[in-house]
Amino acid sequence: MADPTPGPSSSMPDPPPDSEPTTHHLTIPPGLTHDEFCELIPSISQYHTYSVGPDKCSSLLAQRINAPPHIVWSIVRRFDKPQTYKHFIKSCAVQEGFQMVVGCTRDVNVISGLPAATSTERLDILDDERHVTGFSIIGGEHRLRNYRSVTTVHGLERDGIVSTIVLESYVVDVPEGNTEEDTRLFADTVVKLNLQKLASVTEALARDGDGK
Repeated sequence: MADPTPGPSSSMPDPPPDSEPTTHHLTIPPGLTHDEFCELIPSISQYHTYSVGPDKCSSLLAQRINAPPHIVWSIVRRFDKPQTYKHFIKSCAVQEGFQMVVGCTRDVNVISGLPAATSTERLDILDDERHVTGFSIIGGEHRLRNYRSVTTVHGLERDGIVSTIVLESYVVDVPEGNTEEDTRLFADTVVKLNLQKLASVTEALARDGDGK
């Protein structure tokens, strides 16, 4: 299976005319100190800002990981293997001859018990230099309509110790009959659990000396 390292590229939709930008750069997400947040504001403004119109919601979450950024990025960047750290994915299939470039797609099967069965997802951005990736859900049977997400990996040094902060944000439609709060709670819970598993997986790799 091909795993190229393409140059920075992205494919982002144009904002709708009745939308306003999110303000994630103004609110510190749980898990970050004030100084860390201030250091990350430029990246949040650049990569984690969405145009949100009526009946949409957005959120930004952070996860601290005691592993070097290059190990964390080696897992996050694998668009073809989300099940490595995403809790609710049973399997992931890509087309024969798959190349991990912007515009490629994956077909995900979700474990039973969730309000979803399948999801078709497209890679929107993959920047190996800046450690930025993101995807959109473009099909399948699920409740996350027009879901779009961006994940960035950041190395921060404090007192000579390098740790990693992963930021993940999303924008999604609020389903008819649901509130914005209910939709955000559901999506936040899934993202939080995934980020926690990412931390455990990559911290284990760092302890074992893998991922170099």
